[in-house]
Amino acid sequence: MKSSTEIHSDIALDRSRFMDYVSLTKPELTFLSVITALAGYILGSDGAVSPLHLAACLFGVALVGGSAGTLNQLMERRWDAMMKRTGHRPLPSGRLAPQDALVFGVASACIGLTVLAIVAGVLTTVLGAVTLGIYLFMYTPMKRVTPWATIVGAVPGALPPLMGWTAAGKPLNLTALFLFAVLFTWQVPHFLSLAWIYRHDYAQAGYHLLPRFDADGGKTARESLAFMGMLMLVIGVPCVSGFFGVIYMAGAVVTTGLFLISGWVHLLERSNRSARLMFAASLIYLPTLMGLMVIDRLLLPA
Repeated sequence: MKSSTEIHSDIALDRSRFMDYVSLTKPELTFLSVITALAGYILGSDGAVSPLHLAACLFGVALVGGSAGTLNQLMERRWDAMMKRTGHRPLPSGRLAPQDALVFGVASACIGLTVLAIVAGVLTTVLGAVTLGIYLFMYTPMKRVTPWATIVGAVPGALPPLMGWTAAGKPLNLTALFLFAVLFTWQVPHFLSLAWIYRHDYAQAGYHLLPRFDADGGKTARESLAFMGMLMLVIGVPCVSGFFGVIYMAGAVVTTGLFLISGWVHLLERSNRSARLMFAASLIYLPTLMGLMVIDRLLLPA
């Protein structure tokens, strides 16, 4: 019979192992996918939302997103071990075996896509499969070949709101394209700010991200600012189509303007401090904008 100390030790080990599996899913990115899918679902819903159906759809999205993070870490474990930022992850540190991650990642993908097929329909399931395919088989290997990987990687990151939209029963139309465009253009400055902060880490591991070939940071900052400028144009599309009204537009202009200012500051300063400011601004900007969409559409319709 085990002593209380041994029992507590076993519980601690089980909790630690559980958290390692959670870490494999890249919970921050998976949470972002779920939140944007939630916004897409609410915006695509007519009338009352079924909590059970919504929860099932988001569960499927979370499993697909988690499998992408897991299999990405499995594929990149050798290079993660070379970076201070990622060397502590479960695979490079040896806390989990590669075969454990493979089984977990594949099982998550299969279950997630099956759930989506049952509750959300064929189109949503296809979007989930496309998200996985581009992220794992295009974006992940391209990072070691070309800076264009950042643009390619923005595609799967922009698909979750469309998954929510189609799960609510809506077809892919101009509004769905708008949701995609917002996430796509937002991701580039969001990721480039992070890539600049950890540029030496990424270069040491051999990743061909833009900051590696941009010693003074000017090109990286200008590309970030260019995508922020495009975002300022994108936010006006749904007002032209009549999907959103003045509440959304007023808030979107202000928040996007503030986000753009953070990019301008980084262009002038090109430091880790200004990059962190831009990264923080990006984290505040997206949920604020999505919240404005939901409020305008459901609580204060035009």
